[in-house]
Amino acid sequence: MIETSPVLYTILFVLLAWWSSTGAILFLDQLPARTYLTSMASATGLAIGALMMLALSSHSTVVANAYIGFSAALVIWGWQEMAFLMGFVTGSRKSVCPPNATEMQKFLYATETIIYHEVALVICMVALLAASWHQPNQVGAHTFFILWVMRLSAKLNLFFGVRNKYESFLPEQLSYLNSYFGQRSINFLFPVVVTASSVVAFLLWQIALAPTATPFEHVGYSLLATLLTLAVLEHWFLIIPLPVEKMWNWAMRSRNAN
Repeated sequence: MIETSPVLYTILFVLLAWWSSTGAILFLDQLPARTYLTSMASATGLAIGALMMLALSSHSTVVANAYIGFSAALVIWGWQEMAFLMGFVTGSRKSVCPPNATEMQKFLYATETIIYHEVALVICMVALLAASWHQPNQVGAHTFFILWVMRLSAKLNLFFGVRNKYESFLPEQLSYLNSYFGQRSINFLFPVVVTASSVVAFLLWQIALAPTATPFEHVGYSLLATLLTLAVLEHWFLIIPLPVEKMWNWAMRSRNAN
């Protein structure tokens, strides 16, 4: 039997990283625009350092390197989120959706609003794969891949329509994105994504908790399984009427103070 403590510590680590990193990005994005260059310059330096740490940690399967790879990917992901939310890397369209647009036109316009950001994410994914290519520790690359796929799913679900759009999280410079979000209790894509990702999360948990798994596999797969489980939970937040925003009230105070 495996010890439950390392897995429990891993779950707590991911929960804390998810909650605090989301809050930190929200806090910085709600600050006055004059602070954005400084924030992005600092985040860029951290992202470069994170990519180097991810590359170095990928060569070994000691437990500590699983945490390093995961954290490095999270830093790089946060850097890209900041670039998007602060308006540095968004898309070619920066205006509200025309009211007379057809559903297909609306989809094309919505794609134009985020296309540069999506290309940047693909480039980051390629960079992470290259940095850890053929190395035994792929936790960092897999972490980024999970974030990328599940965030793309969330964007599609927002477009097709959900109950909770969380438009309050959008900074003022991206408020036009709300016009591309649909409003309905649920859409056709939601159950497909939630079911598929739940199955994958279950399989990851099976590997993480297998008695024959190595300590690195216990921790590495627990990190990935917890992250994917949280991503599924975030999808449920889109349709369940819960005051999720209150978890980050402390981060939104920066907007209220301006």
